[in-house]
Amino acid sequence: MRFKLATALYSLPTLYALFTLSACSLAEQAPTTAVQHQKDDCVILVHGLARTQRSMQPMQDALSAEGYRVINHSYPSRKQTIAQLAKTLNKPIAECKKTLAPNAKIHFVTHSLGGILLRAYIKAKPLTEIGRVVMLGPPNQGSEVVDTLKNMPGFEILNGPAGQELGTSETALPKTLGPVNFELGVIAGTRTVNLVLSQMLPSPNDGKVSVESTKVEGMKQHITVEASHTFMMRNKKVVSEVKQFIATGSFNKYK
Repeated sequence: MRFKLATALYSLPTLYALFTLSACSLAEQAPTTAVQHQKDDCVILVHGLARTQRSMQPMQDALSAEGYRVINHSYPSRKQTIAQLAKTLNKPIAECKKTLAPNAKIHFVTHSLGGILLRAYIKAKPLTEIGRVVMLGPPNQGSEVVDTLKNMPGFEILNGPAGQELGTSETALPKTLGPVNFELGVIAGTRTVNLVLSQMLPSPNDGKVSVESTKVEGMKQHITVEASHTFMMRNKKVVSEVKQFIATGSFNKYK
């Protein structure tokens, strides 16, 4: 019934606005950037599906102000599979390692698909220098939105091969990645600005991913914030919690 409703009410352009995150394809080709730093540790930011590095700019500014070297990674999220996109992390990781002090760590802050790319990367190529990781709205157990819409005409065009892989079945890629083996904090959103997609998800959800689906075995801490999936990486409370976890290994809620 929900599938028929979505099919009947929403044209291809409208579905783009509903499901994707308003990316600019040209911006996806922007180079990876780094900023001045005072701390030994490095932080890599990984944006989500149909977004660009610009979506992580507030996070970059906040972490740079804390003294970290920050690399805001850009990748063509709608052009390749998750396995292929995960390999793009080789570049920012190599850049971090060039100036990484002895015993320093490489931390990550990811949004949405970015968290799945990191998990896929670590499973294929363990990173001994990995430090703390914060995932924002990660579809760690997949998304029911993909289950409902992936066969709709135009879905793959708008979301690419990676978007097709984010279902919730036991054979879907997120379910095959296994437990995490690094220090992970997850922030899930509980606010939605998309009532249509929210109908396809268990409650509570952020309009794209349910709170329950953000969880993964092995994570250290999990919190919820009243923020939507699309804009949570710009939310002041989210930014504050990210800084706290990267610095101390614990969210404010657990202090």
